[in-house]
Amino acid sequence: MSEQPIDSVQPSDTPAIEIERDVMEYDVVTVGAGPAGLSFAIRLKQLNPELSVCVIEKSSTIGAHILSGAVIEPGPLDELLPGWRDNPPPICVPAGEDEFWLMTKTGGYKSPIVPPDMNNHGNFIVSLGAMCAWMAPQAEALGVEIYPGFAAAETLHDADGRVVGVRIGDMGIAKDGTHKSGFTAGIDIRAKITVFAEGARGHLTKRLIKRFKLDADSDPQGYSIGIKELWQVPEDRVTPGKIVHSVGWPADSHTYGGSFLYHLDKGRIALGYVSGLDYRDPDYKPWEAFQQWKNHPMIKPLLDGGNLVSAGARAIVTGGWQSLPKLEMPGALLIGDTAGLLNVPKIKGTHQAIRSGMLAAEHLAAQASAQALESEGFDAKLRASAAMTELKKVRNIKPGFKKGFWFGMLNAAWETVTGGASPWTLKNKPDWSSLQKLGEAEKPKRDYIDRTLAPRDRLASVYFAATEHDEDQPVHLKIADTNVCITQCAEEYGNPCTRFCPAGVYEIVETATDDGGVAKRLQINSANCVHCKTCDIKDPYEIINWVTPEGGAGPNYQNL
Repeated sequence: MSEQPIDSVQPSDTPAIEIERDVMEYDVVTVGAGPAGLSFAIRLKQLNPELSVCVIEKSSTIGAHILSGAVIEPGPLDELLPGWRDNPPPICVPAGEDEFWLMTKTGGYKSPIVPPDMNNHGNFIVSLGAMCAWMAPQAEALGVEIYPGFAAAETLHDADGRVVGVRIGDMGIAKDGTHKSGFTAGIDIRAKITVFAEGARGHLTKRLIKRFKLDADSDPQGYSIGIKELWQVPEDRVTPGKIVHSVGWPADSHTYGGSFLYHLDKGRIALGYVSGLDYRDPDYKPWEAFQQWKNHPMIKPLLDGGNLVSAGARAIVTGGWQSLPKLEMPGALLIGDTAGLLNVPKIKGTHQAIRSGMLAAEHLAAQASAQALESEGFDAKLRASAAMTELKKVRNIKPGFKKGFWFGMLNAAWETVTGGASPWTLKNKPDWSSLQKLGEAEKPKRDYIDRTLAPRDRLASVYFAATEHDEDQPVHLKIADTNVCITQCAEEYGNPCTRFCPAGVYEIVETATDDGGVAKRLQINSANCVHCKTCDIKDPYEIINWVTPEGGAGPNYQNL
């Protein structure tokens, strides 16, 4: 480790500050210890043990920020770690029977046919967080250096603009920007190639896409918010391996929404609700929709009397084939969810993440004998792979639901039967652009029911996410102009951030003024944040920018 002044390598988007920083140098640095980043690191060391590989992760421990359903297709994992079934992750239940339901307010209709993309024969139900914690030691055994609690705050660039690494965020900065007694300058991690595996809406990836115009030939990316809970219930209620998906209530006909319910072992049930962030209704509350679904008469008996163990939320990337940006830039690659590889009809991205990580490793390993590793050629390699073939077949299914539920279902059936052979490709628009203003909103009927299951509200849910932030640090939710929030947004949309955030981060506070009036201000409860990034995506004015807080801050998910 050496020391070097900041002005020899410039970070992105910030002015230079005269400060000495430690420098670590590797052949490759990977940002994010999810399934994509870890698979990449494992495969690269398998192919070329001589390369130095570092993985940095913003969460306090590996897996603490990972949340997914998750049912995984094992094919890519079989290829990456052939003997994994002899020593599986701590939560790993073979998939059993599949059910697909259309829900009404008081009941539902079980489909006699499970959609082909939801046939999970041969798959496994896992906790993706636990699976990543299980993968990390296997990467380390190959010589990969993994550093949890290292939050990459900036990208580093040389004089030509090439990405040459990342800067770890400073620790010990007070809310007012001053240095606390324990201040530690973030180190620079330099590498020949930087691989970004940040997950959906990665904050560095977002900047890089803009800087290098990686989305010039693609549609805007699309997202959903997935909210999940883990419950402990009497064992006789659980059928290990059973997988249930549903559509319909409580979503209205113009809101893309659906649920998952996975029976684990030892009396555990994983369940969640996904809401498309292209919804129209400014009054829609994704967290409340999930709670309503939980209290449905078909679901509530499974949970009643049980205990909520863990809860959380995250953005899901759903743009698909037509929204895929260019995956390479000078000095860097994009893989996994940060690239946008999730298969929406399958509700699966883990196999795609592993697959893309392995492809990236193979691309670099093939040129590792050269003095300098290069990113050029990876984009074409991935687009020619099975990962892209899979996405192209289903490219029109999610966009079809923008025209309503029933059109979406018919279109999905058509695209499934034809294998995606339609001569057209439906377009995607930014999710924020779909939000209707209060005076124009359709105001769909919310035939909600009284609910009794835990948690009682969003703040109680935050408790089960075990999220932790030092309150005396700069707010990591940057608002370009808060006056917009209390004037224009309040009038046009009624401050939807107070409703779409699953953790109650945004709050409009009213105080009495000396003249008898009422003053309003936006209060950001950033300590509640579970890092789902919904605000960064759905804000109709695009003035909210999510950046990483201090390393180690955020949720501490347990088996999600």
